[in-house]
Amino acid sequence: MDVTPAELTLLGLLVERPRHGYELDEVIVERGMREWTEIGFSSIYYLLTKLRDRGLIEEAGERAHGKGRKVFAPTAEGRRVCAQAAEEAIAEPRPVFPPILVGLANQPMIPPDRLRAALARRAETLAVRVTEVRAATPADAPPFVRAIFDHSLAQLAAEQAWLARYQEEMS
Repeated sequence: MDVTPAELTLLGLLVERPRHGYELDEVIVERGMREWTEIGFSSIYYLLTKLRDRGLIEEAGERAHGKGRKVFAPTAEGRRVCAQAAEEAIAEPRPVFPPILVGLANQPMIPPDRLRAALARRAETLAVRVTEVRAATPADAPPFVRAIFDHSLAQLAAEQAWLARYQEEMS
């Protein structure tokens, strides 16, 4: 059974422990997960409904803080699908579609001085992003959490190296 990255993210958080939608959003924010997965607050309940309708989660039978918030927990099938989808996500590289490639494909339309300025802005933004990710990396994180931050930093470093080479070519 296929699940989207957003569905897998929510399912994984529910495998950790049962939660309600608002708590899922809090955890997503606390862990900085929106930096690497597309889950908006407004989509959480939609995704929970999809997961429930597919038999991957169920109401845990308790209400959070007496506020009428439904608490969800994974079903046995949900746990199985979560493990399988996580393994596949790790094992199988998938294409990404960064907007910069579209910009580069249309680069002939950009005057050279504006292109150099755009590349310089990108370099500045990447440097800020590296600083932010390093600052957000918890010192006492378990290895799997550390791997997420390390992967992000490696991607940023690779882009910085590519960008420096390209800027040199443009000079």
